[in-house]
Amino acid sequence: MDAAGVRGVRFNLISMGGPSRNALESIARRVAPLGWHVQVYVEGKQLGELAPILEKLPAPVVVDHMGSIMTAWGPNNPSLRALRKLIDSGRGWVKLCGYRCSSAGHPYADVTPLARALIGAAAERCVWGSDWPHPNINGAMPDDGELLDLLSVWAPSEAIRHKILVENPAALYGFPA
Repeated sequence: MDAAGVRGVRFNLISMGGPSRNALESIARRVAPLGWHVQVYVEGKQLGELAPILEKLPAPVVVDHMGSIMTAWGPNNPSLRALRKLIDSGRGWVKLCGYRCSSAGHPYADVTPLARALIGAAAERCVWGSDWPHPNINGAMPDDGELLDLLSVWAPSEAIRHKILVENPAALYGFPA
């Protein structure tokens, strides 16, 4: 799989059917020598409980969907503190996604403060994702063009957007220069 370009494993700790969090450490030990990362999709409220485990993993950790931290929780919630601690450690990454954290819904403007806080904390460890094909969506399907446009609001600097869209994914996934 490494020769085919795989660079990480994903743990979906929200939906049923995948490996449980009990397998995080053993799988991380297996993929770390390959230079792979562990990506976790978790409920935001799980972050505080999972943070000590994630911080000790021998592989970098990518937290999907901005940690599923709902904007209605405000800027001083424990889940955001746990995510920031992981990012601040230099071992954590965050995948910016424009709608799953929204408490208000379309056009997802309420996500801007959260996204800006994460980018401001560590733009060098942020990557962007649309979440296409948007599994498990109830209601209107997000417009991927609109989701990408949000990145310009979150990161007005072209240099920072280049980092998030080009340089950071190249580093995380090992794309050739």
